[in-house]
Amino acid sequence: MIPMKQADIVTAVVLAAVGLAMLAGGFTMERLEVRRIHPASIPGLLPMILGVLLFICAVMLYRGARAELKDEVIELGDPIRLLGTGALCLIYAVGLIGRIPFHIATFVFIAGFVALFTWKGGSDRIRTLRWIVIALVTGAIASAAISSLFQYGFLVRLP
Repeated sequence: MIPMKQADIVTAVVLAAVGLAMLAGGFTMERLEVRRIHPASIPGLLPMILGVLLFICAVMLYRGARAELKDEVIELGDPIRLLGTGALCLIYAVGLIGRIPFHIATFVFIAGFVALFTWKGGSDRIRTLRWIVIALVTGAIASAAISSLFQYGFLVRLP
């Protein structure tokens, strides 16, 4: 068990470091001016914006943790779900991406993730069916939204 205040402070420091790294990485990306692309459409713009927003959220989390008066204790969670999350991420990144279309790989990953974290063992048939349908619908909607955003919003060719 970890005191909530301490966990929030450590998380804030890590998120601030990641945000600053994203900002620096986006700033050092190639600008593409030689191809006469508008400066506002540089590839590093989105990582820079996300880095700044992540840093701001980290500062807010840190300030909130420092102002907190009570020391709540948090559980680290179920190790089976942690291992399941790691396995799903590994399967997605190494096994699915590049081997099958992106939208299908993303659907499988999100549906599996939702199923893993919403499953309540010992349910009756109706609840189990509803749980499966919710996982599949969530995976389909999120996959379509993510694929569309990258293809049409960011103009990225997906694998």
